[in-house]
Amino acid sequence: MHGALGSEIPARAPAGALTFAAMVYCVVPRELEGELFERLCTYYADDPEVTVIVDRRQGERRARGRASAELRQRRELRDRRRRRVTGEIPPLRGA
Repeated sequence: MHGALGSEIPARAPAGALTFAAMVYCVVPRELEGELFERLCTYYADDPEVTVIVDRRQGERRARGRASAELRQRRELRDRRRRRVTGEIPPLRGA
């Protein structure tokens, strides 16, 4: 009873654990909505794991390279690496 790949008994999530069903989004570009959306909805109608959606985004979410002055002032660069320990390394015992 391992529940791993190739085992006879499938793995189960512990009681109370969140489980997620697989979901596939078929994204139709806005330019092709009239041509493809209904056809794809009909094609995938019997597949509960597929949802057909239209991409309605307009342009980029961020203006590249044009951060406002206020944003640049608030931005703080940080070094995420662990700081080095200061001082000397003690000699090894028994060496």
